[in-house]
Amino acid sequence: MGIALWAALTLSGWDVVVGCLLGWTLLAVALIDIRRLIVPDALSLPLLLAGVALAIAHDAASGALLGAAVGYGAFALLAWGYERLRGVPGLGLGDAKLLAAAGAWLGCEGLPSVVLVAALLGLAGAMLAGPIDRHRRIPFAPGLALAFWLVWLYGPLNMGAWI
Repeated sequence: MGIALWAALTLSGWDVVVGCLLGWTLLAVALIDIRRLIVPDALSLPLLLAGVALAIAHDAASGALLGAAVGYGAFALLAWGYERLRGVPGLGLGDAKLLAAAGAWLGCEGLPSVVLVAALLGLAGAMLAGPIDRHRRIPFAPGLALAFWLVWLYGPLNMGAWI
C-alpha cells in the first residue's frame, strides 16, 4: 500500500500504474535478495524488457538500449575486476542485470544517481546490520532497487550542484 500511495502522491495518469508495478517489482527483488542473496532473472529481465518497451513507446529506444548496456557493462566489469583481484565474488551479475534494467528505464543520465544512492543506502544498511568483516555477504539489490525507484520518480540528482 505504501508504494501505491507514494506513486499516487507523486505521479499522475498512467504513470501511477506504471510506478506501482515498478515499485512492487523492485520491492520483491529487494526482499528476495535480503532473504536469499540473489536477484532473480524472472524479475530483473522483465523489468529490462519493460523499460525498453516504454522507451520505444516514447521514441527513446536508443537511450534505453545504451543505458541498459552501460548499466550491465559497468557492474559486470566491476564484478569481474573484484573477483580477479580478491579471488572471491564481490558483486553478483543479478545486480548487473538490475542496473541494466535501471538503465533501460532511466537512460545513462540516471545511472550515476542510482549507483551513488544505492551505495550510500547499502553502506548504511550494512553498518546498521552489525559488524562488517570480509566474509560477510551483504545484499546490494535492496539499495539498488530503492535508488532505481527514487530516481525514476524524482529524476537524477543534480551532481553539478555538489561541486
